[in-house]
Amino acid sequence: MATCPECDAEIEVDEFDVDKGDQLSCPECGSNLEVVGVSPLELDIADEDEDEEEDDDDEDDLDDDDDSDDLDDEGDEDGDEEDEGWDE
Repeated sequence: MATCPECDAEIEVDEFDVDKGDQLSCPECGSNLEVVGVSPLELDIADEDEDEEEDDDDEDDLDDDDDSDDLDDEGDEDGDEEDEGWDE
Protein backbone atom coordinates (compact mmCIF):
# COMPACT_ATOMS: atom_id res chain seq x y z
CA MET A 1 0.00 0.00 0.00
CA ALA A 2 1.25 3.50 -0.82
CA THR A 3 0.27 6.98 0.25
CA CYS A 4 -0.47 10.02 -1.87
CA PRO A 5 2.34 12.59 -1.46
CA GLU A 6 -0.22 15.39 -1.91
CA CYS A 7 -2.97 14.47 0.60
CA ASP A 8 -1.48 11.45 2.45
CA ALA A 9 -4.45 9.25 1.50
CA GLU A 10 -3.75 5.54 1.38
CA ILE A 11 -3.86 4.22 -2.18
CA GLU A 12 -4.47 0.53 -2.72
CA VAL A 13 -2.16 -0.52 -5.54
CA ASP A 14 -0.49 -3.90 -5.82
CA GLU A 15 3.21 -3.41 -6.53
CA PHE A 16 3.02 -6.34 -8.99
CA ASP A 17 0.37 -4.54 -11.07
CA VAL A 18 2.46 -1.43 -11.77
CA ASP A 19 5.86 -0.64 -13.21
CA LYS A 20 8.22 2.23 -12.51
CA GLY A 21 7.08 5.23 -14.56
CA ASP A 22 3.39 4.25 -14.62
CA GLN A 23 0.94 7.03 -13.82
CA LEU A 24 -2.26 6.94 -11.83
CA SER A 25 -4.47 9.41 -10.01
CA CYS A 26 -5.30 9.72 -6.35
CA PRO A 27 -8.95 8.81 -5.69
CA GLU A 28 -9.09 11.35 -2.83
CA CYS A 29 -7.52 14.55 -4.22
CA GLY A 30 -7.28 13.71 -7.95
CA SER A 31 -3.54 14.42 -8.19
CA ASN A 32 -1.65 12.78 -11.04
CA LEU A 33 0.90 10.44 -9.52
CA GLU A 34 3.86 8.55 -10.92
CA VAL A 35 5.28 5.27 -9.65
CA VAL A 36 8.88 6.04 -8.71
CA GLY A 37 9.61 2.78 -6.89
CA VAL A 38 8.02 -0.66 -6.82
CA SER A 39 9.62 -2.43 -3.90
CA PRO A 40 8.51 -0.81 -1.70
CA LEU A 41 5.84 0.97 -3.72
CA GLU A 42 6.57 4.71 -3.86
CA LEU A 43 4.51 7.42 -5.52
CA ASP A 44 5.41 10.99 -6.40
CA ILE A 45 3.49 13.83 -8.03
CA ALA A 46 3.75 13.40 -11.81
CA ASP A 47 5.26 16.11 -13.98
CA GLU A 48 2.35 17.44 -16.01
CA ASP A 49 4.72 19.23 -18.42
CA GLU A 50 5.73 15.90 -20.00
CA ASP A 51 2.10 15.11 -20.91
CA GLU A 52 1.62 18.53 -22.49
CA GLU A 53 4.82 18.21 -24.53
CA GLU A 54 3.74 14.79 -25.84
CA ASP A 55 0.36 16.22 -26.86
CA ASP A 56 2.09 19.10 -28.69
CA ASP A 57 4.33 16.64 -30.54
CA ASP A 58 1.32 14.58 -31.60
CA GLU A 59 -0.40 17.68 -33.00
CA ASP A 60 2.75 18.65 -34.94
CA ASP A 61 2.88 15.18 -36.50
CA LEU A 62 -0.71 15.55 -37.71
CA ASP A 63 0.05 18.95 -39.25
CA ASP A 64 3.01 17.49 -41.19
CA ASP A 65 0.82 14.77 -42.71
CA ASP A 66 -1.66 17.31 -44.05
CA ASP A 67 1.02 19.21 -46.03
CA SER A 68 1.68 16.32 -48.41
CA ASP A 69 -1.82 16.50 -49.90
CA ASP A 70 -1.69 20.23 -50.70
CA LEU A 71 -2.12 21.37 -54.29
CA ASP A 72 0.81 22.92 -56.13
CA ASP A 73 0.84 26.57 -57.25
CA GLU A 74 -1.06 25.80 -60.43
CA GLY A 75 -3.91 24.19 -58.50
CA ASP A 76 -3.03 20.83 -60.00
CA GLU A 77 -2.27 17.82 -57.79
CA ASP A 78 0.31 16.13 -60.06
CA GLY A 79 2.30 19.29 -60.81
CA ASP A 80 1.74 19.15 -64.58
CA GLU A 81 0.59 22.31 -66.24
CA GLU A 82 -2.84 21.90 -67.71
CA ASP A 83 -3.35 22.49 -71.42
CA GLU A 84 -5.62 25.49 -71.62
CA GLY A 85 -6.57 25.06 -75.27
CA TRP A 86 -3.28 26.08 -76.82
CA ASP A 87 -2.87 24.37 -80.13
CA GLU A 88 0.54 24.07 -81.68
